[in-house]
Amino acid sequence: MSRSGRIAAEVGAAYRSFVRRRVAVFFTFFFPILLIAIFAGLVRTGGGGTGLFSQPPGYYVPAYLAVVVLFTPLSRLGSEVARFREGNRFEKLSASPMTRWEWLLAQTLVNAALIALACAVLLGLLAATGASFRLSPWLVAFVPTASVLFCGVGAMLGSLADSQDGAITASNGVALPLLFLSNTFLSPASLPSWFRPVTDLSPLSYFAYGVRAATYPGNHAGWPGSVAANYAVLFVLAVVAFAVGAWLIPWTE
Repeated sequence: MSRSGRIAAEVGAAYRSFVRRRVAVFFTFFFPILLIAIFAGLVRTGGGGTGLFSQPPGYYVPAYLAVVVLFTPLSRLGSEVARFREGNRFEKLSASPMTRWEWLLAQTLVNAALIALACAVLLGLLAATGASFRLSPWLVAFVPTASVLFCGVGAMLGSLADSQDGAITASNGVALPLLFLSNTFLSPASLPSWFRPVTDLSPLSYFAYGVRAATYPGNHAGWPGSVAANYAVLFVLAVVAFAVGAWLIPWTE
């Protein structure tokens, strides 16, 4: 079987594995929709100040997208790698022509496609609630690149965790702080001045800065200074994370 054939076959298997897991489907598609329905539809964000949900709904476009871009690949890849380890499936795959980077690429393609679909649904729902934001072409670059980045991180966590439960716990332990401390739901003004530089250490910050600057005009694009610069940082981090994630997969060759 050719390389493209191997990857295509694994893509099909990964997709079927995803749709069989109702929890994964819920947190990818329905949980973010609930957040938007509550905070953008019912509560109506934008009351002013510097606290949580104090900005207009359009400000939180990168935050809502980050819920999917961050949680789905971390939990899915983390648990999937751990599941393959527990079942000795990597040892079986190592006897085939498939390589570890091909396997991770197939998993990443499925997750990136599903995340892109979920993000499109979220943007449509946000627009339906009356949120003011711009549909920027940059979204086509930021969403898949961030998906690759966190798929790589998820593969790292799954390779280092001692079980599926451990991988899921580690994924949540990484995702929750990043979600709220990466210039997503909390604006920089709501954080202590000494802590603000720390947020630039989060890879999710470059997704948030770039997407917000592209979709919500008038916002500063963060430390790199432009949408393109934020994307460049995110792209480099994605390449590194994917390479390290593939290297750490316990493949016996």
